[in-house]
Amino acid sequence: MLMHRATTPVGALGYGFLFGLAFYVPLLPWIGSLVGPMPWLVLATVSALFPGLFGLLAVVVRGLPGWPIWFAVLWAAQEWLKSLMPFGGFPWGSVAFGQAEGPLLPLVQLGGVALLSAGIVLVGCSVTAIALEIEKWWRTGGKTGSAETAAPPAVVLPGVCICLVLFAAVIVWPQVRHAGAGAGGEPAVTVAVVQGNVPRLGLDFNAQRRAVLDNHVQETLRLAEDVRAGIAPRPQFVVWPEDSSDIDPFVNPDAAQQISRAAAAIGAPILVGTVLDAPDRPQQRPEFTNTVIVWNPGTGPADRHDKEIVQPFGEYLPMPWLFRHLSGYASRAGSFVPGTSSGVVRIAGVPVGVSTCWEVIFDRAREKPCSTARSCLRCPATTPPSTRR
Repeated sequence: MLMHRATTPVGALGYGFLFGLAFYVPLLPWIGSLVGPMPWLVLATVSALFPGLFGLLAVVVRGLPGWPIWFAVLWAAQEWLKSLMPFGGFPWGSVAFGQAEGPLLPLVQLGGVALLSAGIVLVGCSVTAIALEIEKWWRTGGKTGSAETAAPPAVVLPGVCICLVLFAAVIVWPQVRHAGAGAGGEPAVTVAVVQGNVPRLGLDFNAQRRAVLDNHVQETLRLAEDVRAGIAPRPQFVVWPEDSSDIDPFVNPDAAQQISRAAAAIGAPILVGTVLDAPDRPQQRPEFTNTVIVWNPGTGPADRHDKEIVQPFGEYLPMPWLFRHLSGYASRAGSFVPGTSSGVVRIAGVPVGVSTCWEVIFDRAREKPCSTARSCLRCPATTPPSTRR
């Protein structure tokens, strides 16, 4: 529709907006499960404005040479803009996220999510350009002009674009495939990941006090037995997921004791996810941080990372003056506040870049750890949603 001559910029804005609604409304129903249907529909509507903006600009540049390239750049630009606004950014639904196991995934190593999205759209638009030229050739009976006036086939540029994208992915793929701990002569690190699970599904998973923490402690103790028996290698450190300690170990001595017990048994520090009272929180309302703590055997807590990009409608309610009137469930959103940290913690002498649930999809959340520590081991940890209020 964007390439049809009768499509005006305003019409393209409408087409893009309708596409956005058809895409985001079924993509974001989990927002409705948290705070009710109205915030879900409002967020889907706002998100749909960005494909609408793409449609408007795409019609403006469609007459330029190499329009598939322009379309790819514009699409990546609107995704980047949506990662900044509204509500601190909402990059959910990026085209790049569909390539988790796709052939173009290696492009991420060259230019992050933006380049991968641009590459996918460039291939798609180039295929469309070739199809349009074939259809045009078919309608004209294969006559494209005299030998003196005929221009080079319009399929050349789109074909070259497809080849360049695939070539870049193929070149980088061996580096992605063989990258990891110990690659390139770097020292290997043995890490144990423990998922203790929760006693029940749903947002009240932590209703049973200390049940989630006890599950992770027991699984770590079982791992320690396997290490002593020679069944499992001894880890340099252990990773527990987000919210693995469902009660604040700084406020509850029994929680701190259990974490210390697990760290002593395994003989290695543990990266613990928990929810803490926010520093200098106002007395009139509770505020919390979604935090990852390094817990050393013997000495206890050390480095910490407070989640910097908190999830709207889940961990906090944006524009409460509006959404509390639109939904009776709005109060179910958490009271989390963003922290400030480098995104890097040191555990067992290893700099670890930490991104928890939600912030892991933001490129800017991963750029800071990479610039702070040249050798960065990422451990994005996710588990059930944070619901402390």
